Amino acid sequence: MTFVPRILIVDDEKRIRSGCVKMLTEDGFSATSAETAEAGLAIIKKEHFDIILLDLMMSGMSGLDALVQLRMLHPDTVVIVITGYATLEYSIEAMKRGAFDFIPKPFSPEDLRRVVQKAVEYIRTLQDIATESSRMRVLINHLSDGVLAVDSQKKIVLANPAVLKLTGYEGSAVIGRQLSDVVTCPDLISSLDQALGMPLEEFREIRGELNGLAVDSGEGTVIGVRCVPFRDRLGRTLGAVLVLHDITALKKIDQLKSHFVSMVAHEIRSPMNTVLAQIHILMDGLAGNVSEKQKEILGRCAEKVTSLAEMTTQLLDLAKIESGLTTGEREKLNLSELLLQQLSFHQDQAAHKKISLSAGPIARNLLVMANPYHLREVVANLLSNAIKYTPDGGCVIVSAIERNSYACIRVSDTGFGISSEDLKLIFNRFYRVKNENTRFIIGTGLGLSIVKSIVEAHQGRVVVESKLGRGSVFSVDLPLLLLEPSPPSAPDLCEKGRL
Repeated sequence: MTFVPRILIVDDEKRIRSGCVKMLTEDGFSATSAETAEAGLAIIKKEHFDIILLDLMMSGMSGLDALVQLRMLHPDTVVIVITGYATLEYSIEAMKRGAFDFIPKPFSPEDLRRVVQKAVEYIRTLQDIATESSRMRVLINHLSDGVLAVDSQKKIVLANPAVLKLTGYEGSAVIGRQLSDVVTCPDLISSLDQALGMPLEEFREIRGELNGLAVDSGEGTVIGVRCVPFRDRLGRTLGAVLVLHDITALKKIDQLKSHFVSMVAHEIRSPMNTVLAQIHILMDGLAGNVSEKQKEILGRCAEKVTSLAEMTTQLLDLAKIESGLTTGEREKLNLSELLLQQLSFHQDQAAHKKISLSAGPIARNLLVMANPYHLREVVANLLSNAIKYTPDGGCVIVSAIERNSYACIRVSDTGFGISSEDLKLIFNRFYRVKNENTRFIIGTGLGLSIVKSIVEAHQGRVVVESKLGRGSVFSVDLPLLLLEPSPPSAPDLCEKGRL
């Protein structure tokens, strides 16, 4: 439907009234007039007008006095004041009282068209904003996810019903109130504080999980939390947006899946170990003489069964990690010592392929809060893969430094490298790179998936950079356990190459 603005002209000069009505009607507007301020107010008490042309200097009630009442009756109406000679100060006063613009007498039809068109564009802009705001409000209010927005002073500017339900708030209206008056969960307040205090050069999503928020949320309820700052075009932080999502069902499904994998893997591992033991009995001749050809066949069988047994062990580890059973088993750990121990342990494997396995710069006393067994598994997997996928005579280097409150581990090799297509899938379960170089390498395809799960369970991150024929670099960043600074006399780095 086309918007046709309704215009009221209030002026005590008949010539002005009739001229304005005639011209505006010819231009397609709906126009009417009143000869006094009192008559104009009587009309607008019954009808709504989009634009009012109001003469300031009239007999009886002045335009300024009428403007005050008009703004009270219809605050969204656009008022253009008509001024006579030597009334500029009244025009300024009218603008202070809420007038949109002014037009001085005498004025031409083009002057009138220009100021009216300016008012029409303003009204359309306001309508567009109001329509978009209404759409967004309806959309956000009907979301099942909780949405909460605060300004830079932590006053609530938006809160949909879902967020009030998830946080258990049952009070009065929350818009304009301080965050602490509505939200009592320290973790949610901390997430918003982090978003509001995020440096200008940084922009990231703060994520987390909470075990229930509302009193009646029920046992086992898990809420996913996401929080980001919002900024203007100059990068200034105007506030932050918090989104809450009930992920209880997803968590239960994931736990059921992990339990199923754990059960199957456990049931398979015992028979596999039994079969492997019987094969070794046959190979050792304890059940009768075995020819060399039979030993060769049994050896290949033992190799495959060993691979299956290893896969079931890794599946059990993965299920345990993903079910969250390792989160409470952490302790203060010296990552520097663990890396040096693993380097020493894998020397024989590297020497078998004439591969140089050495330490790059490894900072001393990189302390992290971690599960020792699983962190050893991370390093062992990365080192073992680097050695397996590096040709004889190659080189593998391990380094670790401190950067931005993280312990940054790098395992680089001069191996076969990984294609860009495979890089996207390298951390998926059971995925193995298959090409001419890797087809004879035995593996389960679970090692890197385990690495990723363990690192992420420790609030860390793992990435890989690689090119075919040029080797790979696996990078693991783990949050440091921040303590008092070390004594100044302590050296910063281990000597390069020392194990």
